[in-house]
Amino acid sequence: MNKDNEQHGTDTTCKDECCSDKPKELKFVKSLNLNNVNKVTSPSKDTCCSTHETSQEVSNETISEATGHKSEFIVNGMDCSSCALTIENHLKMNSAVRHVAVHFASGKMTIEHDNTVDEIIKEVSRAGYKASLVSNRRAREIKKDKSGINSVVLSGVLLLFGFLGSYFDVPLTLINLLYVIAIILGGYKPARSAYYAVKSRSLDMNVLMTAAVIGAAAIGEWFEGTTVVWLFALGNMLQASSIEKTRNSIRSLIDLAPSEAFVKNGQQLARKPVEEIAVGEIIVVKPGDKIPLDGVVISGESSVNQSPITGESIPVDKHIGDPVYAGTINEHGSLEITVTKLVEDTTISKIIHLVEEAQEQKAPTEAFVDKFARIYTPIVFILALAVMAFPPLFSPGTWGEWFYKGLELLVVACPCALVISTPVAIVSAIGNAAKNGVLIKGGAFLEIAGKLSAIAFDKTGTLTEGRPKVTQIIPSGTTQDELLAIAHTLEEYSAHPIAKAVVDYAKEKGHSPREGYNFRNLMGKGVGAIISGQEYFAGNLKLFQELHSPLGELESHIRSLQQEGNTIVIVGTKDNILGVIAVADIVRETSVQALRDLKRVGIHHVVMLTGDNEGTAKKVASLTRVTRYSAELLPENKVTAIKQLQNEGHIVAMVGDGINDAPALATADLGIAMGGVGTDTAMETADIVLMADNLEKLPHTVKLSRKAIQIIKQNIWFSLIIKAAALMLIFPELLTLWIAVISDTGAALIVILNSMRLLKVKK
Repeated sequence: MNKDNEQHGTDTTCKDECCSDKPKELKFVKSLNLNNVNKVTSPSKDTCCSTHETSQEVSNETISEATGHKSEFIVNGMDCSSCALTIENHLKMNSAVRHVAVHFASGKMTIEHDNTVDEIIKEVSRAGYKASLVSNRRAREIKKDKSGINSVVLSGVLLLFGFLGSYFDVPLTLINLLYVIAIILGGYKPARSAYYAVKSRSLDMNVLMTAAVIGAAAIGEWFEGTTVVWLFALGNMLQASSIEKTRNSIRSLIDLAPSEAFVKNGQQLARKPVEEIAVGEIIVVKPGDKIPLDGVVISGESSVNQSPITGESIPVDKHIGDPVYAGTINEHGSLEITVTKLVEDTTISKIIHLVEEAQEQKAPTEAFVDKFARIYTPIVFILALAVMAFPPLFSPGTWGEWFYKGLELLVVACPCALVISTPVAIVSAIGNAAKNGVLIKGGAFLEIAGKLSAIAFDKTGTLTEGRPKVTQIIPSGTTQDELLAIAHTLEEYSAHPIAKAVVDYAKEKGHSPREGYNFRNLMGKGVGAIISGQEYFAGNLKLFQELHSPLGELESHIRSLQQEGNTIVIVGTKDNILGVIAVADIVRETSVQALRDLKRVGIHHVVMLTGDNEGTAKKVASLTRVTRYSAELLPENKVTAIKQLQNEGHIVAMVGDGINDAPALATADLGIAMGGVGTDTAMETADIVLMADNLEKLPHTVKLSRKAIQIIKQNIWFSLIIKAAALMLIFPELLTLWIAVISDTGAALIVILNSMRLLKVKK
């Protein structure tokens, strides 16, 4: 127990006060945890700094002249992870490209190159896709290219005319010509992509479909070939449109903060782009407007709706000195705000960057499926060639029949639905969580959250408010007003959290301090001062026992209150006790409800770990109804408690403030920090961050994660069953090429739509 706490006989400390003292501790512990196979470490601060780099990018024209730089692009047209692999392999063959990473889930590409941006865009275009430089974090959308839609529609019309022509006296040559034109219109882009995929030694769905169409044409199955092309193009268009909706679930966050702000210059207001506003400038936000940049209120009072960042449903009152965040909504009064962060460093910018980074990280299930598909596809491709070549030599049946079966096998070989089953679900879930004030740092953490069986909570600042408050007042021989007035006078100049709680309570009740002098601090016991010519004291039981003050019946009350976890402040003179003020760290109302909701979503083992005394821990445990608790723990004892849960067979999450509980957060299978708004360390180091300073979003996070795992399993099983059914229908000759295409593209579309249900999961 430190001396400051001994002053009032308490070990209650506000963890928030020491947050800024240990920013490196958690980073160090996380790095030590890299060898823990159960733990996937969070992105480092070095990685997070790329937000700054990205936002510093200049215009297309400027970059086009530059060489030896890193660029970020949005790539349109990718509807399968094999597409991303094709682009990567194609660009790696270019000597001017140093490094390239294409992320299907987020639709982004990062590349280090020595040539111009225009040349990179042309190279991506040659591979059959469309790239656009992310030169501005507000302009990430690519204008929709309607030429692809027009090609699909026209191809479909020609296919219909050709089909109808076969029922009339239309020459076969003309019908086949319509089919050829339809194939060229609908199949040009996939064929071009297939060419670059083969050139870059990649076997993607474009290669398989192109081979199938060429094969169908070779044996005179023009209607079949045209149908394959049209269905494939239509399926790709629908898939791309659906996937883009999931990608936009995060890109829409960019629009939360306005692009311009009113900057105060003397008595004048000037509208200015947020990119041009420097730290220290004063901006004015009118009622109903969104706050454009992070800052501190210097004039005015208002309620601010922080739900876009934290997910909180209740607006937060803001006064002079309070922080405000870009993207939040000023509801009532006008505010003058001093800017504290540049546009690229705001909380909302960091959220966007971290979530995009999370979408690019593969979950274990996704990595396994990708590996499976890379083995499965070439095996089936070789098997298809074998079916075309060998059976006609040894068994009855024409060469054309077996060649057709081989083509069907080629189409069935495309594992698009299987490969797409996991990333779209993960992107949708992470997007949903971000919009509800929860940052999930990657698919791996999403999967762990869905498998949790036990959650351990720090007490102070997590289950409780972290700030002591007055819970009970017991006057003795005087009025409550008199007791509070004397206590306010004695405690006003003390910086101790207990004293501050007493002063705040007295102010709330409208009591002003009296005139006093000769204030003195009685180290580890309390304070004293002369008020109205008489010496008064405020302190712990030890102080008044040394003063030999008559406590009488109050002593039993004091003992009882202490056993319930209260810190006691006794007020009086040497000869006369005015009364007792009980102070305690209050349990958050949201904590009680959150723990109740956690049990409803299937977390039945909830543990509280605290360094506080047994009495306080017991009281908080009874109010929150945790499964069990451990008190008077040092940081290393919390680590032991986490390991014990893991040894019992639990997958464990630790919830804390992101800094003080660093060792336990690192040891747990999942580290969850709360109160991420304005806390850079928590945002950068925890696996999951609850942006609001309460636990109300934690049950939603667990529910969403479990739903995501459920949907991923549904997608995988559905994809495998459809694929197996199609394979089995080939040899009884019940499968046709166009049905094979429907089984592939249709299954992929169903998997995407099923994954998009995660965007709509609500609390």
